[in-house]
Amino acid sequence: MRADWLTVSAEVAGALTAGRPVVALESTLISHGLPWPTNLETARRAEAAVRAEGAVPATAAVVRGRPTLGLTDAELTDLARAEGVIKASRRDLGAAVAQKRTAGTTVSATMALAHAAGVRVFATGGIGGAHKQANRTHPFDISADLTELSRTPVLVVCAGAKSILDLPQTLELLETFGVPVIGYQTDALPAFYVRESAGAVSCRVETPAEAAAVFAAHVEMGGRGAVLAQPLDEDIAVPPDVFNAAVAQAEAEAAAQGVRGAKFTPFVLARLADLTVGTTLAANQALIVANARLAALVAAALK
Repeated sequence: MRADWLTVSAEVAGALTAGRPVVALESTLISHGLPWPTNLETARRAEAAVRAEGAVPATAAVVRGRPTLGLTDAELTDLARAEGVIKASRRDLGAAVAQKRTAGTTVSATMALAHAAGVRVFATGGIGGAHKQANRTHPFDISADLTELSRTPVLVVCAGAKSILDLPQTLELLETFGVPVIGYQTDALPAFYVRESAGAVSCRVETPAEAAAVFAAHVEMGGRGAVLAQPLDEDIAVPPDVFNAAVAQAEAEAAAQGVRGAKFTPFVLARLADLTVGTTLAANQALIVANARLAALVAAALK
């Protein structure tokens, strides 16, 4: 039964009632991850990719205190241009509701809203994870995405974990939490802008139907969330040496300016776009749309 505190658009509600495939989409890429007007353009392209594969897109956000699944185009536009929008993880949803705030939802928050509506597949750019512990003064920083994956039965289609993270530690935590990391036509964990990392996925699949079957079996046997990781196409992925040099400079600037916590990732991603002359920005857009398309195919196979 759908939670009564959640607003679901008529289109999404109708699709769920009719048993049609639905794909949840997060909104921090609109509110915090991408600059105007690229944020709105990318959100619209992701929704169009879902529709092109026969599924219904359900972008999530908190709109003036209302947790919402299935934003209208007007709401997408407002979110893309609004100031003072907060970034809400699972922890922050209650505060956003009680204080009547507008919030972009992260992976963890979008998973929670999707599950409350009965949506089983969610597409995003990349999941959060364990941040690098550069020195003893660096704060212990583990994304809520990982714990949400351990307790919420939603398949997260992504380009792996963000490249700026400690990927080996992230994979170890996912294993500890019992979260399968399924590689879509890859044996290695994609690293967001970079096609491959040194870490291995827990299993490999070749088709959306195979991915759907693995996730369905995982949930049937008591498992919860899972990751389906798809690498970027070679022609758009960032070469590892170019990326590593840029991220080292961006992280040094963040440390010098005292940027940490929730502000760290948006700061570094914005600096990467500048330092790579837009290469990472183009890659970010491409992977978001590609993941939305794959998620629609998997959602259809689950039906």
